[in-house]
Amino acid sequence: MEINRRRFIAFCGTTVVASSFFRPSWAQTAKVAIVMPGNITDKSWSQSGYEAIKQVEAKLGVEVAYSEKVAQADQAEAMADYARRGFGLVIGHGGEFQDAAKRVAPKYPDTIFIVNNGQGGEGNLASADFNYSQPGYLLGYIAGKMSKSGKGGWIGGQKIKFSLDLNASYEAGFKAAGGKEVLSAYTNDWDDIAKGKEAALNQISQGADVIFPTMDNAVIGSLQACKEKGVWGFGLYYDAIADWPDTILQSAIFDIQGAMLDYVGYFKEGKLEGKNYNFDLNTPEACRLGTFHSAIPEEVKAEVTALAEKLKSGELKP
Repeated sequence: MEINRRRFIAFCGTTVVASSFFRPSWAQTAKVAIVMPGNITDKSWSQSGYEAIKQVEAKLGVEVAYSEKVAQADQAEAMADYARRGFGLVIGHGGEFQDAAKRVAPKYPDTIFIVNNGQGGEGNLASADFNYSQPGYLLGYIAGKMSKSGKGGWIGGQKIKFSLDLNASYEAGFKAAGGKEVLSAYTNDWDDIAKGKEAALNQISQGADVIFPTMDNAVIGSLQACKEKGVWGFGLYYDAIADWPDTILQSAIFDIQGAMLDYVGYFKEGKLEGKNYNFDLNTPEACRLGTFHSAIPEEVKAEVTALAEKLKSGELKP
């Protein structure tokens, strides 16, 4: 799977102090580590992070390391351990790493910490995220056009910015397309496949016939329920129609590979700042839609394409 949940290069060999840039004092070998919440074969968020760090290694020539299936209680220590071992950039792969990164960063000023799907930044703490509302609105619009019941479903893992933005924009798009109601649920678990399936079955039992699951490994369970019950689903992070050809209408591709290549390149140049790096539909290497299912009428595809252009220009703000 080529991932995508969304060309930073060349390292300054000398230490230069600048108020707006983080320039590591060790300045010898660029070493980058990523800490992930799930397993690297989940066909979702953690696998996207693993594939991205391998691309960083291959294309940017940096030394890399990774940790998978790191529970929230262990996140701070995992990130601190890489800093102690001389890694100049430590990535927390998910918004759930935000608090851990905030606690650890002040203790290791010679390491910069960045949170994928995080917020803000200051000093040696940065974040990278996407304009989730743009693809979320477009998928909601497709769902509203394709729903026969007028009810859609949305399933999240945890109430963080990523989830809240996707949920709200999906609902807005759904209603803009004529849909009546979006049923929303949070499983409080990103990886439990059984919980993902249970949440989808519950929404289907209430009449939802188009469902957008947005967890990590748990998405598999939700899509299994969609397939078994003959309702439509959406993919996330990669073009999921390849794995679910009879179920997936479209996918919101937040391509962390493209985003990480960008900001790790800035890190190598000594130009990575303690701020937020945001990617949207105007940066298609990191944020885009996937393949339209053939069941989607041509006029709906044209409407979605037109809406995407309005989102890119700023004319439409979901």
